Amino acid sequence: MRFLNIITICLLIVSCSTTELVDNWKNPDIDSYSPKKVLIVGMTSNLEARQQFERQLQSEYASRGIESVSSLEFFAPSFTNEKKTEEDLKALEGALIKNGFDTILFTKVIGVQDIISYKEDYYDHDGTYKKFREDYLKYQDVYYNPDYYEEYTVYHTETAMYCICPTKDRELIWKGYIDIMDPRSINETVSDYVRLVVVVLEEQQLINPIVLNKSINEEVL
Repeated sequence: MRFLNIITICLLIVSCSTTELVDNWKNPDIDSYSPKKVLIVGMTSNLEARQQFERQLQSEYASRGIESVSSLEFFAPSFTNEKKTEEDLKALEGALIKNGFDTILFTKVIGVQDIISYKEDYYDHDGTYKKFREDYLKYQDVYYNPDYYEEYTVYHTETAMYCICPTKDRELIWKGYIDIMDPRSINETVSDYVRLVVVVLEEQQLINPIVLNKSINEEVL
């Protein structure tokens, strides 16, 4: 089953048009984890993207019978736009524990990179030109042809899961690094991102797969 899950992740990464899993790490002391109440935090100034992202993850947790709360429901939208002190965050953790939370899923952008990609028709290591004019004629379009290369932006992001259980230290459970490739649509990007995060968390046994209705399973059998 684990092998099949790995294959599923690989296929998902290939098929996603905007997101790519770069790396992920799981606390070696934790085999599986079953959160009871999760605070979902998306740190971005784009309120529309933040709302959609947090709500879609809420839906994923709800479909698995896990209570989750969007950060926009727990504190003001400006919370992530204002600098916080260590004391502020300690107070926040205390408030979360008091309200029954045991987990935080925290997503943020950690870097932005502008990429220039040359088209395959031009970028040819094996091309051999015996004369200067042949070489020049093929590549002169770098100045005149907008199709010679394409420019796009990659957003390097990180999603981390933390335990804030009152009987334990605040510890990191899992961290994943995901690249968002040249996002054009909030809907598409958020859907791809959430889908990828959920599949990886399932494979790492940090969120349960959706269990189909028993009667549906029996009909299939």
